[in-house]
Amino acid sequence: MKDLGRKAEVFIETFPVGCFQCNCTVLGCERTGEAVIIDPGDDEEKILKIIKQQGFQVKSLLHTHAHLDHIGMAGPLKRKGYGEIFLHKDDEFLYDSLEEQGKLFGLSLQPKDEVDEHLSHKDQIEFGDHVLSVIHTPGHTPGSCSFLLEKKGILFSGDTLFQSSIGRTDLPGGDFNQIVDSIKNRIFNLKKDYSIIPGHGPNTTLAYEAKSNPFVKL
Repeated sequence: MKDLGRKAEVFIETFPVGCFQCNCTVLGCERTGEAVIIDPGDDEEKILKIIKQQGFQVKSLLHTHAHLDHIGMAGPLKRKGYGEIFLHKDDEFLYDSLEEQGKLFGLSLQPKDEVDEHLSHKDQIEFGDHVLSVIHTPGHTPGSCSFLLEKKGILFSGDTLFQSSIGRTDLPGGDFNQIVDSIKNRIFNLKKDYSIIPGHGPNTTLAYEAKSNPFVKL
Protein backbone atom coordinates (compact mmCIF):
# COMPACT_ATOMS: atom_id res chain seq x y z
CA MET A 1 0.00 0.00 0.00
CA LYS A 2 1.15 3.52 -0.77
CA ASP A 3 2.30 6.04 1.82
CA LEU A 4 -0.87 7.83 2.94
CA GLY A 5 1.15 10.98 3.55
CA ARG A 6 1.94 11.48 -0.11
CA LYS A 7 0.17 13.94 -2.39
CA ALA A 8 -2.77 12.72 -4.47
CA GLU A 9 -0.85 12.48 -7.74
CA VAL A 10 -1.99 10.32 -10.64
CA PHE A 11 0.26 7.56 -11.94
CA ILE A 12 -0.30 7.05 -15.67
CA GLU A 13 1.43 4.48 -17.83
CA THR A 14 0.23 3.51 -21.30
CA PHE A 15 1.82 0.69 -23.28
CA PRO A 16 0.91 -1.55 -26.23
CA VAL A 17 -0.19 -5.12 -25.51
CA GLY A 18 -0.72 -8.20 -27.66
CA CYS A 19 -0.33 -8.84 -31.35
CA PHE A 20 -2.79 -6.04 -32.18
CA GLN A 21 -0.78 -3.54 -30.09
CA CYS A 22 -3.78 -2.25 -28.15
CA ASN A 23 -2.92 0.69 -25.90
CA CYS A 24 -3.46 -0.46 -22.31
CA THR A 25 -3.25 2.08 -19.49
CA VAL A 26 -2.65 1.70 -15.76
CA LEU A 27 -4.00 4.62 -13.73
CA GLY A 28 -3.21 4.80 -10.03
CA CYS A 29 -3.75 7.13 -7.11
CA GLU A 30 -0.33 7.55 -5.57
CA ARG A 31 -1.76 8.52 -2.18
CA THR A 32 -4.15 5.58 -1.64
CA GLY A 33 -2.71 2.98 -4.01
CA GLU A 34 -6.06 2.36 -5.69
CA ALA A 35 -5.84 1.77 -9.44
CA VAL A 36 -7.82 1.00 -12.57
CA ILE A 37 -6.70 -0.62 -15.79
CA ILE A 38 -8.10 0.55 -19.13
CA ASP A 39 -8.28 -2.09 -21.89
CA PRO A 40 -6.22 -5.01 -20.54
CA GLY A 41 -6.30 -6.91 -23.81
CA ASP A 42 -3.23 -9.13 -23.46
CA ASP A 43 0.26 -9.43 -21.91
CA GLU A 44 -0.75 -10.24 -18.35
CA GLU A 45 2.86 -10.32 -17.15
CA LYS A 46 3.57 -6.82 -18.48
CA ILE A 47 0.47 -5.44 -16.78
CA LEU A 48 1.10 -7.16 -13.46
CA LYS A 49 4.76 -6.11 -13.41
CA ILE A 50 3.66 -2.47 -13.31
CA ILE A 51 0.94 -3.13 -10.73
CA LYS A 52 3.34 -4.94 -8.42
CA GLN A 53 6.17 -2.45 -8.86
CA GLN A 54 3.85 0.39 -7.87
CA GLY A 55 2.14 -1.55 -5.09
CA PHE A 56 -1.31 -0.80 -6.50
CA GLN A 57 -4.60 -2.42 -5.58
CA VAL A 58 -6.71 -2.69 -8.74
CA LYS A 59 -10.35 -1.72 -8.28
CA SER A 60 -11.66 -1.86 -11.82
CA LEU A 61 -10.92 -3.27 -15.27
CA LEU A 62 -12.41 -0.69 -17.63
CA HIS A 63 -13.10 -1.45 -21.27
CA THR A 64 -13.66 0.97 -24.09
CA HIS A 65 -15.32 -1.88 -25.99
CA ALA A 66 -15.39 -5.67 -26.21
CA HIS A 67 -13.15 -6.56 -29.14
CA LEU A 68 -10.71 -9.27 -28.10
CA ASP A 69 -7.61 -7.05 -28.26
CA HIS A 70 -9.11 -4.73 -25.63
CA ILE A 71 -10.69 -7.22 -23.25
CA GLY A 72 -8.96 -10.58 -23.69
CA MET A 73 -7.10 -10.44 -20.36
CA ALA A 74 -10.03 -9.22 -18.25
CA GLY A 75 -11.12 -12.67 -17.08
CA PRO A 76 -7.68 -13.90 -16.01
CA LEU A 77 -6.94 -10.66 -14.14
CA LYS A 78 -10.29 -10.70 -12.36
CA ARG A 79 -9.85 -14.32 -11.26
CA LYS A 80 -6.49 -13.43 -9.73
CA GLY A 81 -8.06 -10.61 -7.72
CA TYR A 82 -7.08 -7.66 -9.92
CA GLY A 83 -10.34 -5.76 -10.21
CA GLU A 84 -13.91 -6.12 -11.39
CA ILE A 85 -14.93 -6.03 -15.06
CA PHE A 86 -16.74 -2.92 -16.33
CA LEU A 87 -18.30 -2.86 -19.83
CA HIS A 88 -21.20 -1.10 -21.54
CA LYS A 89 -24.20 -3.42 -21.82
CA ASP A 90 -24.49 -2.86 -25.59
CA ASP A 91 -21.18 -4.69 -26.09
CA GLU A 92 -22.21 -7.79 -24.13
CA PHE A 93 -22.92 -9.64 -27.40
CA LEU A 94 -19.29 -9.14 -28.44
CA TYR A 95 -17.95 -10.22 -25.06
CA ASP A 96 -20.17 -13.31 -25.18
CA SER A 97 -18.50 -14.23 -28.48
CA LEU A 98 -14.94 -13.67 -27.23
CA GLU A 99 -13.87 -17.24 -27.98
CA GLU A 100 -15.26 -16.99 -31.51
CA GLN A 101 -13.43 -13.69 -32.02
CA GLY A 102 -10.19 -15.44 -31.14
CA LYS A 103 -10.82 -18.29 -33.55
CA LEU A 104 -11.24 -15.82 -36.42
CA PHE A 105 -7.60 -14.81 -35.90
CA GLY A 106 -6.29 -18.25 -34.99
CA LEU A 107 -5.92 -17.27 -31.34
CA SER A 108 -6.74 -19.37 -28.30
CA LEU A 109 -7.92 -17.03 -25.55
CA GLN A 110 -8.09 -17.70 -21.84
CA PRO A 111 -11.63 -18.13 -20.45
CA LYS A 112 -13.61 -14.95 -19.90
CA ASP A 113 -15.40 -14.06 -16.67
CA GLU A 114 -18.69 -12.32 -15.89
CA VAL A 115 -19.11 -8.58 -16.27
CA ASP A 116 -19.53 -7.05 -12.81
CA GLU A 117 -20.92 -3.64 -13.72
CA HIS A 118 -22.32 -2.02 -16.84
CA LEU A 119 -20.92 1.34 -17.86
CA SER A 120 -23.36 4.13 -18.68
CA HIS A 121 -22.95 7.59 -20.16
CA LYS A 122 -21.84 10.13 -17.51
CA ASP A 123 -20.87 7.47 -14.96
CA GLN A 124 -18.08 8.49 -12.57
CA ILE A 125 -15.41 5.85 -11.89
CA GLU A 126 -13.38 6.61 -8.77
CA PHE A 127 -9.93 5.36 -7.89
CA GLY A 128 -8.55 6.89 -4.74
CA ASP A 129 -8.71 10.68 -5.02
CA HIS A 130 -9.32 10.66 -8.77
CA VAL A 131 -12.29 10.27 -11.10
CA LEU A 132 -12.82 9.09 -14.67
CA SER A 133 -15.95 10.26 -16.47
CA VAL A 134 -17.59 7.81 -18.87
CA ILE A 135 -18.62 9.10 -22.30
CA HIS A 136 -20.69 6.66 -24.37
CA THR A 137 -19.32 6.99 -27.92
CA PRO A 138 -21.02 4.30 -30.03
CA GLY A 139 -20.16 3.64 -33.66
CA HIS A 140 -17.08 1.43 -33.69
CA THR A 141 -19.22 -0.89 -31.58
CA PRO A 142 -22.64 -0.19 -30.01
CA GLY A 143 -21.18 0.00 -26.51
CA SER A 144 -17.97 1.87 -27.22
CA CYS A 145 -17.01 4.29 -24.44
CA SER A 146 -14.35 6.91 -23.89
CA PHE A 147 -12.94 7.82 -20.47
CA LEU A 148 -12.12 11.39 -19.47
CA LEU A 149 -9.53 12.10 -16.78
CA GLU A 150 -10.39 15.78 -16.54
CA LYS A 151 -7.95 16.50 -13.73
CA LYS A 152 -5.02 15.71 -16.04
CA GLY A 153 -6.65 16.80 -19.29
CA ILE A 154 -6.60 13.35 -20.92
CA LEU A 155 -9.26 11.52 -22.92
CA PHE A 156 -8.93 7.77 -23.49
CA SER A 157 -10.84 7.38 -26.75
CA GLY A 158 -10.53 3.65 -27.39
CA ASP A 159 -11.11 2.80 -31.06
CA THR A 160 -13.49 5.70 -31.62
CA LEU A 161 -10.93 8.37 -32.48
CA PHE A 162 -7.31 7.95 -33.61
CA GLN A 163 -4.64 10.37 -34.76
CA SER A 164 -6.00 11.56 -38.14
CA SER A 165 -8.41 8.63 -38.32
CA ILE A 166 -11.45 6.98 -36.73
CA GLY A 167 -12.39 3.43 -35.79
CA ARG A 168 -13.50 1.00 -38.46
CA THR A 169 -17.25 0.43 -38.73
CA ASP A 170 -17.39 -2.65 -40.97
CA LEU A 171 -17.38 -5.12 -38.05
CA PRO A 172 -20.52 -6.45 -36.30
CA GLY A 173 -22.38 -3.58 -34.63
CA GLY A 174 -20.37 -0.88 -36.39
CA ASP A 175 -22.11 2.21 -37.76
CA PHE A 176 -20.27 4.97 -39.63
CA ASN A 177 -22.91 7.67 -39.14
CA GLN A 178 -23.06 6.84 -35.44
CA ILE A 179 -19.31 7.07 -34.88
CA VAL A 180 -19.15 10.43 -36.67
CA ASP A 181 -22.04 11.68 -34.51
CA SER A 182 -20.29 10.44 -31.35
CA ILE A 183 -17.07 12.24 -32.26
CA LYS A 184 -18.77 15.49 -33.26
CA ASN A 185 -21.28 15.71 -30.44
CA ARG A 186 -19.62 13.94 -27.51
CA ILE A 187 -15.88 14.42 -28.06
CA PHE A 188 -15.46 17.59 -30.10
CA ASN A 189 -18.02 19.30 -27.85
CA LEU A 190 -15.75 18.97 -24.80
CA LYS A 191 -14.87 22.44 -23.53
CA LYS A 192 -11.10 22.06 -23.27
CA ASP A 193 -8.28 20.94 -25.54
CA TYR A 194 -7.58 17.50 -24.13
CA SER A 195 -4.74 15.16 -24.94
CA ILE A 196 -6.08 11.99 -26.50
CA ILE A 197 -4.75 8.50 -25.85
CA PRO A 198 -6.40 6.28 -28.47
CA GLY A 199 -6.88 2.52 -28.50
CA HIS A 200 -3.98 2.07 -30.94
CA GLY A 201 -1.14 4.18 -32.23
CA PRO A 202 0.26 7.56 -31.20
CA ASN A 203 -1.36 10.16 -28.98
CA THR A 204 -3.03 13.24 -30.40
CA THR A 205 -5.04 16.23 -29.20
CA LEU A 206 -8.67 17.19 -29.42
CA ALA A 207 -7.83 20.51 -31.06
CA TYR A 208 -5.76 18.86 -33.79
CA GLU A 209 -8.43 16.27 -34.60
CA ALA A 210 -11.27 18.79 -34.59
CA LYS A 211 -9.33 20.86 -37.12
CA SER A 212 -7.60 18.22 -39.22
CA ASN A 213 -9.23 14.77 -38.97
CA PRO A 214 -10.23 13.95 -42.57
CA PHE A 215 -13.05 11.58 -41.53
CA VAL A 216 -14.97 14.08 -39.43
CA LYS A 217 -16.01 17.33 -41.07
CA LEU A 218 -17.40 19.99 -38.73
